[in-house]
Amino acid sequence: MPANYSGTWDIVDNQNCEGYMVALGIDFATRKVASMLKPQKVFEQDGDSFIIKTFTTFRNYSCSFKIGEEFEEITKGLDNRKCQTTVNWDNDKLVCVQKGEKKNRGWTHWMEGDTLYLRLKAAVHYTVGRLCQDIAADCEKQITKQTIAAIAETAFRQCDIFAKDLEAFAR
Repeated sequence: MPANYSGTWDIVDNQNCEGYMVALGIDFATRKVASMLKPQKVFEQDGDSFIIKTFTTFRNYSCSFKIGEEFEEITKGLDNRKCQTTVNWDNDKLVCVQKGEKKNRGWTHWMEGDTLYLRLKAAVHYTVGRLCQDIAADCEKQITKQTIAAIAETAFRQCDIFAKDLEAFAR
């Protein structure tokens, strides 16, 4: 039987939040405000039916779904995307895939002990000079250190955008 996520969860730490928001195309001012927030998540779970509520001092968001059933999601207050979303179990992990005009979006929730984890996924497409390279904001994406170093160097020189976050992917 899959895990029971019911409960209230407070954020303790976040990593690469800035890079994720850049990948979503969120403007500078909103990113700065959002990176200071300490969201609280409330999970209501009844078998395979979920309501996930995210509360912050800036905006609140609620998402209802049933495992394995596609639904239309509007990420209002986040990056305002309209997408077709499906959430499935992968063992005890909740894995979300979002399909829409922006590709390679989604998230994964899992628990270890009394800690809830959330990995957000967004792919970025950079054009710097003649360099076009898809970069994943998902740390599990396999990218060589040489590729990351080349992209980071070019991005830093040309755009001055989160080169340090890109280098973190190679670790």
